[in-house]
Amino acid sequence: MSVPAAIAPAPANPALPYLPLTRPTIDEETIAGVCEVLRSGWITSGPNVKALEGKLSEYFGGRPVRVFNSGTCTMEIALRIAGIGAGHEVITTPLSWVATSNVILEVGATPVFVDIDPVTRNLDLNLVEGAITPATRAIIPVDLAGLPVDRDRLYAIAKKHNLRVVEDAAQSMGTTWNGKRIGAFGDFVSVSFHPNKNITTIEGGCLVMNTEAEAKLAEQYRLQGVVRSGFDGMEVEVVGGKFNLTDVAARVGLGQLPRLQEFNDRRRELARAYFAAFAARDAKALGLGLPVEDLTQSNWHMFQVVLPSGLKRAEVMAALHAAGIGAGVHYPAIHLFAIYRRLGWNPGDFPIAEAVCRSILTLPLFPTMSGADVARVVEALVGIVKGRV
Repeated sequence: MSVPAAIAPAPANPALPYLPLTRPTIDEETIAGVCEVLRSGWITSGPNVKALEGKLSEYFGGRPVRVFNSGTCTMEIALRIAGIGAGHEVITTPLSWVATSNVILEVGATPVFVDIDPVTRNLDLNLVEGAITPATRAIIPVDLAGLPVDRDRLYAIAKKHNLRVVEDAAQSMGTTWNGKRIGAFGDFVSVSFHPNKNITTIEGGCLVMNTEAEAKLAEQYRLQGVVRSGFDGMEVEVVGGKFNLTDVAARVGLGQLPRLQEFNDRRRELARAYFAAFAARDAKALGLGLPVEDLTQSNWHMFQVVLPSGLKRAEVMAALHAAGIGAGVHYPAIHLFAIYRRLGWNPGDFPIAEAVCRSILTLPLFPTMSGADVARVVEALVGIVKGRV
């Protein structure tokens, strides 16, 4: 969809290349591998899917892993495996991609939002227990921008109240908590491989589970509930969907996974450069809210700032675009979308999340960026903010 010229004027300096919000890095070996898959004639789920699941299982410490065509259906399937449906409540955050709560509605349950921590911008675990009722069955936390939710406190709460946890780790592939890899422990862990994530399968995701029985059930939900036996045996035991990953996509993932550490290391270097550049320009004095400076655990999926109160985000984004720089919004407050307002949520219900969601801005961050690119972004943003505060 094109952007109206009044909102997105042409870049002021056409000599500088446009710096997008994100860009995947796919090497020539992977591209050649995809061509081999296409020539093989087996392009839907097949040997590459099996190979990717095996590699991911190794990465997550031997836990059962199945891949899917999105990191959304993975959460829905986890809820279904956990037996969550009509009459049940699931606690989650209002600051996430709307898929996080949509999957709760999809299984017939009710989302219960809890405000965010103003520092981490993740679900405020201090408020979670106050939201638990006899109908509560699960918690879906989100590692916003790759910053991990406190897993020790999270699982202590879940254990105390006998709740399942579906970790929305869509953004946290390669993130750690106290030296432990996210996904290598815990309950259900859902990961996204969308093109804007730290590694990609073009579109896709995976679900890390606890037992082979859960994995078998996930396979049924993945493809119409079908169970096959022998040459011609087929049975359908549950209502499944069409959520399988193709071998083409899986081959991309097999090329991406070995480079995850390299990509994340580079992202941390770029995050470090952002902090240094903002500090040199005294960005905090301008009222710019910077993220938590976690340069060891976070995978730095995104670098997000919160603009000073009163500043119009759309105007800032338009000015950045005019300077040849992309920016994004991750995310609007979920509970203020029309579908959730019809369920009874209102402005003012979660003031911290609403304030952050009004002003949060995602800046370019991807492995092939340079230090000069970071300096260019910071110089442009600080100049725009100075001209408006």
